[in-house]
This record gives sequence, C-alpha cells and structure tokens, in this order.
Amino acid sequence: MDTTRVAVVVEDEDDIRGLLSTILSQAGFDVFEAATGAEGIELVRQHDPLVTTLDVNMPGMDGFETTKRIRSFSATYIVMLSARTEEIDALQGLEAGADDYIAKPFRPRELRARIDAMLRRPRHRVDGGGAETEDGDEWREHRGLRLNPAMRVASVDARDLELTRSEFDILADLLASGRRVRAKSDLALMLRGEEPGGGEFVSESDARAIEVHVANLRRKLGESPTDPRWIETVRGVGYRLTADQA
Repeated sequence: MDTTRVAVVVEDEDDIRGLLSTILSQAGFDVFEAATGAEGIELVRQHDPLVTTLDVNMPGMDGFETTKRIRSFSATYIVMLSARTEEIDALQGLEAGADDYIAKPFRPRELRARIDAMLRRPRHRVDGGGAETEDGDEWREHRGLRLNPAMRVASVDARDLELTRSEFDILADLLASGRRVRAKSDLALMLRGEEPGGGEFVSESDARAIEVHVANLRRKLGESPTDPRWIETVRGVGYRLTADQA
C-alpha cells in the first residue's frame, strides 16, 4: 500500500514558499508548489494532498476564494497563512472552509505542531479494549440526523451533508456526548487532537472559532439557534444535543 503523504503549498512569495516546502518535506511529505490560487486548485485536483497550505494575500484569486473552490471537491486539511492578524480574518478563513489559520511571521516548529495536531484528530471508533476499529456499521442518530464516524458521512432527513473536517468532528463529538455539555474549550482541544485537563491553553480566538464552526453547522443543517432541533447552546459554556423527542 502506498503510504506517501502529499502536501500542496500555495504561496506567491518565493522565499516563504521555499520555507514551507522545506518544513513539510522534513515532516515526510512529498510537496508540490504553486504561486497562485488557480495553480494551487489544479495541483490539489491532480495530487489529492493530505495537507494544503494557503496564503491569504495572493494576486488575483485570494486565499479565501481559493479555499472555497478547493472545498467544493476536496477534503484536504487546509492551513491558511497570513500577515493579517485581525480575528475577523481568521474567522473568514474558517468560514471559507480552512481547518486552521496561522499568522505570519510563523515559527516552523509551530506550523509542524499545528499540522501534527490536525493529523491526530480522532477518525475512528475506539472499542472497549482500546484498539481502533473502522466499523462502518456504527451509525449515530438523533432526530433524523445520521452520522457514521468511520465512513465520514452524515445526512439529515436523507439529505447528504457537505461538511468540513472540523464541522464533521464537532458534530460527531456532540452526537457521542449526548446530553453532556461540551465546553467550547473542550471542542477546541478535540480539534487539536488534545485531551482536556492537562493545562492546555485555549485562547478566545480558539473559542470563537468553535462558535463559527457551530454556526456553519447549523446553517448546513437548516436549524435556528433560537429553536434548535439538534444543537443546543448552553450559554456561557458550550453546546450539547437537544433532548430526544417524547
């Protein structure tokens, strides 16, 4: 079986593009480079990368639009990189479909750590003995919503849902937790592949990113936050599933 990991780097500045390629190559990726959004989209189509890094401020098609177009056909992990440090820019990137947003200048070690965290996200059900399994028959259901963690598919009222990786993982986590409240900080750590309780730092921006992901989930589910069918907000804390219908 081919275990080659592929990455695509989309960056218009030669020196930064070279640095990103070096970092990813050292992490074990075969790297393909693009200087424009259009070139990056074509490389993603050709090589189906595990990870794609995208600059925001590119001439022509910017990183936000490039992300939206890639998301229309690919589930690659997308990390956006930008000199823009305003929270609204990070939120716009997440809304476009990015999995993470890192401000420039960045430290190579930070980029490696963030990518490693994304790749550690739980993808399979864990059985009672602690071993991972890919049981495709494991469906989680709630009020017309169906999700299969192993198959990475979800539907509502027989309508397939097109979710980003982050949206899918949050929804799967909430379905597994039932009526137990999941704090925004816990969900942020889950997306980073970390467990709560170890003194991990979760910033306000991380918590706000969870709010954006949940808002996007609700939009795709077609529910109102004021009268939710599936995801209930626990004010000041986080989220949980709504109660089962009587």
